[in-house]
Amino acid sequence: MNSVTSFLIPAFLLLILVLVLLLRPFIFPAHSKATSRRQMNATIYREELDKLEAEHQSSVINSVDYEIAHAEMRQRLFQDTLEEDDREVAGSAKKTAIGLCVFIILISSALYFSLGDVVRIAQRNSEKPITQEGVEKMVAEFAAKMEKDPTNLKGWAMLARSYRILGRNEDAAKAYERAGSFVNSDPQLLADYADVLASNANGNFAGKPLQLINQALKLDPNNLMALWLSGTASYNAGNYKLAVQSWERLAQQLPPDTDEARAIKGSITEARSKGGLSAPAPMPVASSGKEISGKIEISTELKSNIKPGDIVMVIARKPGERMPVAVLKAPATDFPMRFTLNDALAMNPSAPLSQLSEASIEVRISKSGMAKPEAGDLISSAQTIKVGEKNVRLLVNQVRQ
Repeated sequence: MNSVTSFLIPAFLLLILVLVLLLRPFIFPAHSKATSRRQMNATIYREELDKLEAEHQSSVINSVDYEIAHAEMRQRLFQDTLEEDDREVAGSAKKTAIGLCVFIILISSALYFSLGDVVRIAQRNSEKPITQEGVEKMVAEFAAKMEKDPTNLKGWAMLARSYRILGRNEDAAKAYERAGSFVNSDPQLLADYADVLASNANGNFAGKPLQLINQALKLDPNNLMALWLSGTASYNAGNYKLAVQSWERLAQQLPPDTDEARAIKGSITEARSKGGLSAPAPMPVASSGKEISGKIEISTELKSNIKPGDIVMVIARKPGERMPVAVLKAPATDFPMRFTLNDALAMNPSAPLSQLSEASIEVRISKSGMAKPEAGDLISSAQTIKVGEKNVRLLVNQVRQ
């Protein structure tokens, strides 16, 4: 009982303080003419409409979402600015204040004793997730809107992804087809489209699915989904050597010691076994004069951006080309840190670093360790270095936008 009393007394005093501050305009009303509820609502909605229009003009939201939001806001504006509300808000101040005090005290007490504390209320609210039926309804409404706007290619691509998440692959394939040229320039959408078509064909990648995969890899040779599908298509066709090549390129981009990395290594092992392919012998470390070494430094202002688990990648490319020749991955620890690039780190054993006279070298510190650069990665400027240089200095001093 004492604990309950010690809680209720401070809570009651706090409630009184809040009510006094909240209801001060009613207890001590101003002498100037008060603004009507209708005027206030109209002003608020006018500001929201202006903000919505600005977001639409700056392409923050698309045309479909803009029209929906604009229509809903107009309806709310009409409902909240009725003629009967066109009167002063501040009227019968003392009666209103007393009524509000009584109402708040009663309702807060009732809620506390029936529901318990705020933690329990929050827990109960969290137990009401969006249902499958709710998601299906939203997707159906979006599909109906897209039928009225068939030229919105981006919208059709979004609808296709929604169908794919719901497992409605037949509908997803039709939506991807209607997205047209918008899909053709996006490697991830091309890979998703290929996955949907192959699923609809019971895992058969022949024809259009394989064309889409090759198109995706042409746009982005390191696209994870496209590499996985390419390996799967080759595996299903009995071309185990090509499957291993695709999956090994994928494995090189996955963070080590993850479920995904272990799964892809298992697939590579199985493909080697079925194809009678022996595991490649470890390449000897390049001899002196056929490697690039040095140290990596980080600018003072970026040192605080380094977090445990970040991955340092030193990437060597043939000057003027996009595909890496060699990549070194290591945990981001103390700086400056030493590095060595040699043929043991070659992306393609038939095109090692030692065959180049010079290479373009850069550093990227990634949060995920993925090959694809991401916003927020810390990077250095690319430098063209002669193969055999041993005192290279690479400075990480930029943040990728």
